[in-house]
Amino acid sequence: MSSAYGPQHAPAGDVGAALMLIDSRLRSIHAGNTETDAEKQAMMAQFTESLGPDGAEDLLDGVCTLIYMFMTWLRKAHEDHDKDVIEYVVPTLVASMRMMPKSIRPEAVPTMAGLVIAAGTGLSPSLWRKQYGDWTEAEMTPLEATAFLLAEHINRITDDADFATRVITDALSRAEDEL
Repeated sequence: MSSAYGPQHAPAGDVGAALMLIDSRLRSIHAGNTETDAEKQAMMAQFTESLGPDGAEDLLDGVCTLIYMFMTWLRKAHEDHDKDVIEYVVPTLVASMRMMPKSIRPEAVPTMAGLVIAAGTGLSPSLWRKQYGDWTEAEMTPLEATAFLLAEHINRITDDADFATRVITDALSRAEDEL
C-alpha cells in the first residue's frame, strides 16, 4: 500500500551538500577535533546563509534524504540477520542524543526518533516532518546530529570510517549513470 509520505513523493534536496556537511563532521571528529571551532562554525553559517531560503530548504531535504538512505541500508543489513532495524538502531540513537544535551535539547529527541522511525519504515523523513509544520531553528543541530550518528553507526558496524559516505556517493553515481 502506497503512502502519501512515501519517498517517491518527496524532494531529494541537495544530497551532495548534505553529504559534504556530514562527511566534514565525521572527518573532524575522527581527527580528534571535538571542540567547537568558531571559525568553522562561522564558515558553515556563511555557507548556509549563502544558500538562500530555497537552498536552505534543499539542504534540509538533502539531510532527510541521507537519513532515509542510511536507514534503508541499515534496515537491509539488519534484515539479513533477522533483526528489526527500529529495535536495534533507535534506542542507541536516542541514548546518544540524550548524552548531547548542549547540542540536542531534550524536546528535540522525540522528533528525531520519529524521523528515524519514519525512515526505517520506508517513509520520507521530510514529508513525515512536514505534517507537523515547518522546521524550527532548534531542530537544525539535532537533524545534523541524527544524520551524523546514523553515518557513524554504519561506519562502526562495517569497521570502515568512510563506508557511509561511500554508500551515498555510489548511489548518487549510479543515479547519474541511469539518467
